[in-house]
Formats: sequence, structure tokens, C-alpha cells
Amino acid sequence: NLFIGLSVGAGVTVAHGLGSGMTKDVHRTVHTAIPTAFVGGVILTVVGIGGSEFFLELMDTPDDVIGLSATYMRIYFAGIISGMLYNFGSAILRAAGDTKAPLYYLAASGLLNVLLNFIFVRFLNMNVAGVALATVISQCISALLVIRCLIKDKGDIHLDLRCLKIHK
Repeated sequence: NLFIGLSVGAGVTVAHGLGSGMTKDVHRTVHTAIPTAFVGGVILTVVGIGGSEFFLELMDTPDDVIGLSATYMRIYFAGIISGMLYNFGSAILRAAGDTKAPLYYLAASGLLNVLLNFIFVRFLNMNVAGVALATVISQCISALLVIRCLIKDKGDIHLDLRCLKIHK
């Protein structure tokens, strides 16, 4: 929730900067938000993978499901960086006026998640691990699509935010 709040705050700051014509503030916000998402994701990954069983025990998870629950949590937290990047990137896009692209990316990701769940569980017999892996893969796709939308030129750090061009 902390990081979701930070992503909303980044969106507000980007919208304010765009509305007031302060492109340097927008540039600074975007180039702070994306690394914040990455670093926050790394922190959550370490805490989540390392503390999965501890947190489940804290919640009095029944012994018969704690193993599968811990497996799901570890895999899910291994991909949390992509969820963070999507949330921050989509907040930036929405602030710049592009509300459709993040929605389309999330919808495609959701459909992919359902398809992969079916394949991993039904045909590959991966059980809970397959469901978690499908979630991580679909989150990675949505994050890549949002980041691709933000990056104007491959290998460059210039951002396009659709019509507004922001440079170093």
C-alpha cells in the first residue's frame, strides 16, 4: 500500500508539472519514480521471499496449506518488481493523459494470466506454482508494455509520454 500511494503521488506530481509547464519537474519525477519502483520491488522481493513462511505463520495459516501458500508467495514475490514498475509507469501515463494504454495492458495481462493458469495447471500439472508463475509472467508483460510506452528510443533515457517530449 505504501508503494501504491507513492505511485499515485508520482502521478499527481507529473500531472501538476505537465499542467504548469514545468517539464524539468516532470523529468525529475519520472526519473525518480521508476528507480523507486525498482528499488522498492527489490526490497519487497527480499522481504517477501525470506519471510513468506513467517508471515503465513503470523496469520495462523493452517499447517496443511502452509507449504503450498509459501510456494505461491515466494514465486509471487520473485516477480513483484514488475508489479511495481507497472503501477508507477501506468500512474505516469495516466497523469500524462493516456488512460487507455495502461487499461489495455492490464486487460491483456489479465487474459494472459488466465490462459497461462489453464496451461500450467491443466496440462503441465504445476499446481500452485503454476498459478503463481502465470501471475508473475503476466505482470512482467504488463510492466514491459508500460515501460516500452514510456521510452521513446530504445537504449535511450528520453521519455515521450505520448505527445509531450521530455529530455535530459
